[in-house]
Amino acid sequence: MRRKVVSREEIGGIARSSRRDGKRIVFTNGCFDLLHLGHVRYLRAAREQGDLLVVGLNSDESVRRLKGPGRPLVPEGDRAELLAALEMVDYIVLFPEDTPAELIAEVKPDVLVKGGDYRPEEIAGQDTVKASGGRVVIIPLVESRSTTSLIEKIRRQERGHLT
Repeated sequence: MRRKVVSREEIGGIARSSRRDGKRIVFTNGCFDLLHLGHVRYLRAAREQGDLLVVGLNSDESVRRLKGPGRPLVPEGDRAELLAALEMVDYIVLFPEDTPAELIAEVKPDVLVKGGDYRPEEIAGQDTVKASGGRVVIIPLVESRSTTSLIEKIRRQERGHLT
C-alpha cells in the first residue's frame, strides 16, 4: 500500500511526476480537527476536480496560532492518519506556516480548492495557481457541519443543555 503522508521534499517530486503522467493535481488545505461529515463531503468534491488530491494539513503549532490555545483537539499525527484513511485523499503534507502559500508554490496544483467560507481573493496561493494557468474552485459548506459547531454542541451537553 502506498504511503499517503509525505514530506514537503517528497511532494514536489510526486507532483512533477504526476503532471508528466498527465494527471490533474488538486490541492486543498485545512486543520481537519475533529473530522466530520462536512470534511468528507468537501474532500470528495475536491477530488472530483482532478486526478490526484493533495491535502495540506496545518501542524499543531499552526492550528494553535490560528484557532487558539485549546486547539487542536486531535494531534497532527492522528489527523494525518485519519485523512490518509479516506479513499479520496491521495497525499497529505503537514505545514507549520499559517497559510499554505509556500507549499502551494512547491506543488503547483492545477486546481486549488477551498470551502465556501472564503472569497477567491482571500485564498492563500490563488495568485500562484492562476499565474501558472490553474483555477480556483470554491466548494459550498455543508450546512451545520463544522468543527466549531461540534465543539459548541459538546460544551452545551456538558453544561446539561441537551440541544
